[in-house]
Amino acid sequence: MSLVDPTQFMQLVAAVLSLIADKLVTLALSPGTFSLASLLSALCIATLFLGLKRRGRPLRPRVLLRALFPRRLRRSRSTRADIAFFFFTFFLVGILISWAVLSFHVIDNATDELLAATFGAQPPRLAGWTATGLMTLVLFVAYELGYWIDHYLSHNVPFLWEFHKVHHTAEVLSPLTNFRVHPIDTIVFHNVLAVVMGVAGGAAHFLLGRGAAPFDIANSNVIVLAFFFLIGHLQHSHFWIAFTGVWGRVILSPAHHQIHHSTDSAHFNKNLGSFLAIWDWMFGTLHVPSKQRQKLDFGVEPKGQDAHTVTGGLIAPVFRAASHLRHREPERGVSTEPRRA
Repeated sequence: MSLVDPTQFMQLVAAVLSLIADKLVTLALSPGTFSLASLLSALCIATLFLGLKRRGRPLRPRVLLRALFPRRLRRSRSTRADIAFFFFTFFLVGILISWAVLSFHVIDNATDELLAATFGAQPPRLAGWTATGLMTLVLFVAYELGYWIDHYLSHNVPFLWEFHKVHHTAEVLSPLTNFRVHPIDTIVFHNVLAVVMGVAGGAAHFLLGRGAAPFDIANSNVIVLAFFFLIGHLQHSHFWIAFTGVWGRVILSPAHHQIHHSTDSAHFNKNLGSFLAIWDWMFGTLHVPSKQRQKLDFGVEPKGQDAHTVTGGLIAPVFRAASHLRHREPERGVSTEPRRA
């Protein structure tokens, strides 16, 4: 007697293949934050950047390919681990953890109802494009604040750092490093975002009216999407594109985020935002890069090959995080702050 029903097994296989096909279609055709379109945008901007650096000298195709895809990036074990994380995170994690994430809309509605019960229902203040524009801006700023809060906690709470540290074990940076994240780190991130953006959205709906809706493209805030197309992929790259002066205190350039990944202790817990530098500037975690490239080393000390394996990237962090839950008095004079390098 067969333990597996062939029909059910084939249905399961068909469902998995359908899911993968849908993901691939989204990757290829959707103008989302991580898509073929956004990757091509990053490639074009990187090519333009290289051309400007050449100051009129011809940029031969062979030279361009070497500059865009250097050997150290192609041959790094860290890059191969990023590719594995991409397939795991992009195709599986979103479905596996959806049940564990708070609903932004539930928190939004609850906040709106609480404010209405406390202060009385408010008539719609604005409508049309004005309301849409304000709601889009409010949720973008809230996204940036939620991102900063989650990132700050991930670097300063030892339990959370064990999971976030997986992202920082990357020793070379590429757009796929975005997917080098532990599932628990992803769950915490999305829940923090849901709370912060839900409260902000509910407050904005209370003031503007329930009809106010943000301008989204491919389920992404249009401002977030614009930033992602312009600099999002380049933040995890080898291109030193630095915003300095006033702009360096408003927008986090690719160089800002590369400093965030640096092993230099002067850079620890700096530049924690996503695209806006204002929260880092406000809370004292901003480190503005210099215009000239800084020589940086990436990774987490002590470096080890196990960081690029399934055990080191997915299993070991769970046991290390669990060890922080034990109630132990720290040794006298020993800091309990997580050590990032």
